[in-house]
Amino acid sequence: MNDMNTTIDLSALDHDRFKSWPNDQDYCVTCGLCSSDCPASGIDDFDPRKLVRMVGLGMKDEIIETRWSWVCTLCGKCQNVCPMGVQIPSMVRQIRSMRDRDATPGILHKGLETAIQSGNNLGLPREDFIFILEDVAEEIAEEPGFEGFKVPIDKQGAGLLTTIHNKLVNTHTEDLKHWWKIFHAAGEDWTVSSINWEGTNWGYFTGDDERMKIMTERIVEQMDRLEVKNLLWPE
Repeated sequence: MNDMNTTIDLSALDHDRFKSWPNDQDYCVTCGLCSSDCPASGIDDFDPRKLVRMVGLGMKDEIIETRWSWVCTLCGKCQNVCPMGVQIPSMVRQIRSMRDRDATPGILHKGLETAIQSGNNLGLPREDFIFILEDVAEEIAEEPGFEGFKVPIDKQGAGLLTTIHNKLVNTHTEDLKHWWKIFHAAGEDWTVSSINWEGTNWGYFTGDDERMKIMTERIVEQMDRLEVKNLLWPE
């Protein structure tokens, strides 16, 4: 990011660089509604309205290098209140897609690489995944009213397939119980796939559309394999 006191020669900028982006960034009237509604506004001086203006001015290097597109949570509150319909979350994803993959912050790139290879962001083997699910199911079965409870893994023709967030089989296994108890109480006919079960699509979060599609297609493939028509994708 340039220092706020740096003078920028606007004539040297490429105002048409991102004209093809379908985000309507040139309609921004800098009203500030996006900034006032953004939960991340102010973090590292992040201001959605400034980011939109930088895109409109074609400041490619600056928008790629800044952390602003990664501070954004993609919650969509900005777009919801924008009177001009500027699609800021979509714009942020496009900015993220221009960042060199190895420079993607945190564990996102590594996790996505692992997911492409193994079917989940953790690289958790199928047998370990099944062991964790069955262990949680046994704990539920020990509670009053849930005697005999079992987790239906790879059930053919179930009414509902549910994906699983990787943290639920890593650090938050207790959170698996809430959905499962609801299914049990409602008499839902449900199942979990033992492969490609990952419910967190880091291709989406990193702006990697190609791999986002791969992850999404894998879920669809499990629905076809198990002949399930309905999907619950909590993430």
